[in-house]
Amino acid sequence: MATPHRTIDVAALIDKRGLTGFNYRLIALSWLITVFDGFDMMMISFTAPYMRDELGLDKMMLGNIFSAGLFGMMVGGFALAYVGDRIGRRRTIVAAAFAFGVLTFLTAFARSYEALLLLRFVDGFAIGGMLPLAWALNIEFVPTRMRSTVVTVIMMGYSLGTAMAGPVTVWLAPHYGWEGVFMFGGAATLVCAAFLLFFLPESVRFLVSKQMRHGTIAATLNWVDPTLRASPDDRFVLGDEKIDERSFRVSSLFEGDLRWLTPLLWLGYIASTLAVYFKSNWGPLVYEELGFKRDVAAYAASISGIAGAGLGLLLMRFTDGKGPFAIAAYPLIAFPLLLVLGLVDMSSGVFLPLSIAATSIVGGEHFGILSIAGVFYASSIRANGAGWATSIAKIGGIAGPILGAMVLASGLPAVRSFAFLAICPAILAGCAIGIGLIVRRRRLPSTLPLPDALPAS
Repeated sequence: MATPHRTIDVAALIDKRGLTGFNYRLIALSWLITVFDGFDMMMISFTAPYMRDELGLDKMMLGNIFSAGLFGMMVGGFALAYVGDRIGRRRTIVAAAFAFGVLTFLTAFARSYEALLLLRFVDGFAIGGMLPLAWALNIEFVPTRMRSTVVTVIMMGYSLGTAMAGPVTVWLAPHYGWEGVFMFGGAATLVCAAFLLFFLPESVRFLVSKQMRHGTIAATLNWVDPTLRASPDDRFVLGDEKIDERSFRVSSLFEGDLRWLTPLLWLGYIASTLAVYFKSNWGPLVYEELGFKRDVAAYAASISGIAGAGLGLLLMRFTDGKGPFAIAAYPLIAFPLLLVLGLVDMSSGVFLPLSIAATSIVGGEHFGILSIAGVFYASSIRANGAGWATSIAKIGGIAGPILGAMVLASGLPAVRSFAFLAICPAILAGCAIGIGLIVRRRRLPSTLPLPDALPAS
């Protein structure tokens, strides 16, 4: 029989446990929907050659279409992060999943440049809040020592989705056109959204931080730990941070040492996102311009995505233990490799594997910065903290395809785009080192950087 009116420290309860079946189910659900997030955002890159030939699109038009989706993600990230911190992670994630499934399917019926611009924007808007909300939801159900690793595992789904886009396009487009690829992506996303509707839980840390829906808190905690027998009459607290029932304020992202951490996180995230979307959107076309066949170009980009995910997971073994300093390792390797690729003449037999290695490292380093996007913020503002970082980062995502179009349309050899790309890891390395220095000064471990949990001054 449950003891009435207990005080249950939800943070301590979660932090002392390892990963359970509950966590694995949640990670699997989040992983599944991020697969089709990645597939949706990257299929445009692989279908672009087919769309260009059929619809008469030039390079600048393609660059604008790529960027329209990313601009939508930026706007949607701000909007849905706010909604997620107001009404909850679960409702917002489910609604966004259904929306971008429908919009992806409808993109197959676009027959003009203007229609593609509009559909990619609204599709991106729906996707924009999905990833940071999925991170926030999982972060709030796992021990602090495992947060970066869990976020990276989820984001491996995104990388698998981006990697799938190439082979699926090669498989479907020659027989069903580029339209068949979008129909496949939309239909699969809607199936995933249905699973989320029935099985995705709400974050108990979020509910406790807002002091709302005690019945849901109790039911979810009993789902996590059936022996707990929590009751709606119990008092739920977060022992590692203050309860904050106030509405979100942007200034909250700059309180305490966040005044330095947030700008460094944003700048590093912008640079990394620019590199990732530059190479993802233009990679297949750059390889074609360098004389590689279309299927070889698609598979090279896909291999880079899969390898980047593996490197990202490897990095998390060090990030959870060593903190943000570990994130600087990959960009310090990528920077000289990209310069060599862009400036030194070499045979295609050397260039292809070296370029796959370099772009894989670019993908791996991106996992590093996104894995810490939400861990610096308290539960009451975590969705906004991760959402703002992810949305601000889309400045780089929007700029990447446009700058790529400018470089490729400038008359410079396409291979010079790799040298241009080298600027991004240099910036990310500097930001990661700066974040590491700030986190090292904290009295709490670097894996528990919750400013509201620190003693009041």
